[in-house]
Amino acid sequence: MTRPGRIVRLPAAGLLAVLALALMIGAGLAAAAEPDFPKLTGRVVDAAGILSPEARARIDGKIKAHEDRTGDQLVVATVPSLQDLTVEDYANRLARSWGIGQKKTNNGVLLLVAPKERKVRIEVGYGLEGALTDALSKTIITSAITPRFRQGDFSGGVEAGVDAILPILAGDADEWQRRAPVREDSVDPVTVIFWIVVIIALVVVLTRMNGGGRRGHGGGFVVIPGPSGGWSGGFSDGGGGGFSGGGGSFGGGGASGDW
Repeated sequence: MTRPGRIVRLPAAGLLAVLALALMIGAGLAAAAEPDFPKLTGRVVDAAGILSPEARARIDGKIKAHEDRTGDQLVVATVPSLQDLTVEDYANRLARSWGIGQKKTNNGVLLLVAPKERKVRIEVGYGLEGALTDALSKTIITSAITPRFRQGDFSGGVEAGVDAILPILAGDADEWQRRAPVREDSVDPVTVIFWIVVIIALVVVLTRMNGGGRRGHGGGFVVIPGPSGGWSGGFSDGGGGGFSGGGGSFGGGGASGDW
């Protein structure tokens, strides 16, 4: 029996087994948690194929002109499916994966449309939450975007949403404009689950080794890395369009709607 306060040293083989188990668990969780996102190929990623070429070109030009003036990054994305996620979860993961906005200012916005689930989401980066508030985002969705979507005019709805977002980012929000505190980043649920599973696995392995393992063999401490920070912003592959995110981060600000 181990005396209270005594440090149990794991055999080298035991340490390797624990490390291998933790890495397999982490890899499994990361693979299960990360959807198959489209590539960031430009400011307008029409993966669902619902926008006309003319509208896509106009929208891209408007967004680029605003980005050249202010540095804010607005990206429009249409996706074939939300892959069994909520529109809020999918949009937040996608915006972080693409790293929309600049790392220092977190000035990114994602306008996401999922026609299969009939969902739309405006996801707002930390640095723009005070300008493009949740209330303003909801107003844009309900008054500018979804009425056109109900008529089957996806190009018109997306362009109307962009036409409403850009002036607000430029500071023209009339009586709706208000400042809000920038929220701190929330805890990543995948990281929490990962460490819970790792702790349980460690307890099981330690219990078995302490009960029947041999003593006197060399051991040591091991540092088990957490799962990959795939949700946090980073520089994305611009693909054929030569466009990439700047590492911006998102905390869930924005609004959602359906039609």
